[in-house]
Amino acid sequence: MKQARRRPCASSETSVIETEILRLARERPELGQAGIAKTLRARNLKISASGVRYILQRHGLETTFKRLQALAEQSSDGIEALTEQQRQYLARGTLTQSLIRPPPSQPQDGESDDPIDRRQIVLNAAAQLFSEKSYEGTSIRDIAARAGLLPGSVYHYYASKEELFIEVHREGIAQVKARIESAIAQSTDPWERLRIACEVHFAGILEGAPIDRIAGRNLALTGKVDLLKRTTPYRNDYESVFRDLVDALPAAPGTDRSLLRLFLLGGMNWGCLWYRPGGTRSPEEIARVMLDMVRRGVQE
Repeated sequence: MKQARRRPCASSETSVIETEILRLARERPELGQAGIAKTLRARNLKISASGVRYILQRHGLETTFKRLQALAEQSSDGIEALTEQQRQYLARGTLTQSLIRPPPSQPQDGESDDPIDRRQIVLNAAAQLFSEKSYEGTSIRDIAARAGLLPGSVYHYYASKEELFIEVHREGIAQVKARIESAIAQSTDPWERLRIACEVHFAGILEGAPIDRIAGRNLALTGKVDLLKRTTPYRNDYESVFRDLVDALPAAPGTDRSLLRLFLLGGMNWGCLWYRPGGTRSPEEIARVMLDMVRRGVQE
């Protein structure tokens, strides 16, 4: 009877695989988990990409950013031990951390591997670039570089630049709306509630995070008709907050409340063009003055 072949000790094989994974993490830090698994399988060391990830996580090396950080920290030369390309990647990763702004209760050490977090990183990077360079002047490659990712990685979360642009608008508008609704809940006075809403809106589109500024952007001026149509439902939902606030005002009979709302929002949104930081008045102060002028003209 033919004897069954004895398999190598599982623990010994696992130890060899782990050693090889850590060696590749040091020698080729840009190689992802799938690439490491493929390299090891070519050497008859069978392990899946998820298995590689598990081992890298145990050592705190699950992202390229963390592996490059570890290399720099372990070398007496520090960051100079890295290649120019690796130093650039590390710099982008550091920028990524500032973009995601995690709350104080959450870890802030390096890239997050939660898909929701990574999606937010891409979203914030895109919002920043759309604000700086416009839709036409921004490429997926630009967004990936700003987020510290490879260009192809962006498509894992968003099918196209257009889809990403739409999501930036949806998320940005939703965030500002939520802040306004929370702030106006502090008061029951109609004029006071509108003042609070104007302050939050104006401060957000002028000095808020890039994704906040989307609420004040007028796509009609860019000629992007298709994009305008797709963002219209989000903008209508946002403007409904101001519609309700204006409708509740004790205004003089005959006041065209629709024009009043459009006049007020339009005046604030144009601030993106004429406002200069560091002036004598803050965005909140300007919003109050604008509303006071409107109030004197229409109050009962």
